[in-house]
Amino acid sequence: MSNKVSKSLTIKNEILKNATGPVTITNPILPGESITDKTVILDVNVVFNNRSRINLEMQVVNEFNWPERSTIYACRNFSKLNKGKKYSVIKPVWQIGFLDFTLFPDSPAFYSTYKLCDIKNHHIFTDKLTIGVVDLTSISLATPEDQRYNIDKWAMLFKSQTWEDIKMLAAQDININAAATTLYQLSEDERIQQQCEAREDYLLREQDLADRITDREKTIAKQKRAIAEKDQAIAEKDQSLASKDEEIARLKALLASKNQ
Repeated sequence: MSNKVSKSLTIKNEILKNATGPVTITNPILPGESITDKTVILDVNVVFNNRSRINLEMQVVNEFNWPERSTIYACRNFSKLNKGKKYSVIKPVWQIGFLDFTLFPDSPAFYSTYKLCDIKNHHIFTDKLTIGVVDLTSISLATPEDQRYNIDKWAMLFKSQTWEDIKMLAAQDININAAATTLYQLSEDERIQQQCEAREDYLLREQDLADRITDREKTIAKQKRAIAEKDQAIAEKDQSLASKDEEIARLKALLASKNQ
């Protein structure tokens, strides 16, 4: 792949290029307002300098439909063209998923960028629609470029289990330090604690459901194998009986010819 195409596939350069002006969160999450299952779904829509739209989504449980969902999210934002406007003025759209699982186990990566391009020469069809995936379980695969932009450190922040882990990361980056400070302040709010507990309960229920579905699928697969083995045994017996019937018929014909 050429350097030109490789550069165009880099999320950091594209976002930073469009982040020179004001940043507007169009669907701000207001912590503590309500505690419902709906608030468990974390998504943030951001407009950079009135030039680019970015949709950030976090997904913990693998529901095996992320490629389709992320495409829908991206296209939904991409279609927000005001009536009467020219197609050429539509804002570039980024859809970035932060996943706590590996999307494609046969091709693991910490950060991946997907664009519409020619499958032969990788020529970009349009720079205005991009899908990014951050695999929070594959931080060890972060490239030097990922590390240069501290994407791996932000991922570590998401995965941190203790305040000591967060403090260590905060000491390395001023922006992470600011986020850690806000996180600490929010953690002292009883309403936020209730929301976190509600989120944890929700995720546990989701994981339990996923585990039960997996167990059921394994049971069904085992039963199908047992049925297939029985069918194979029956088929072999039928074949054996058929062979015996043919042999009996042959012997009867031979006997009949001798008696004539």
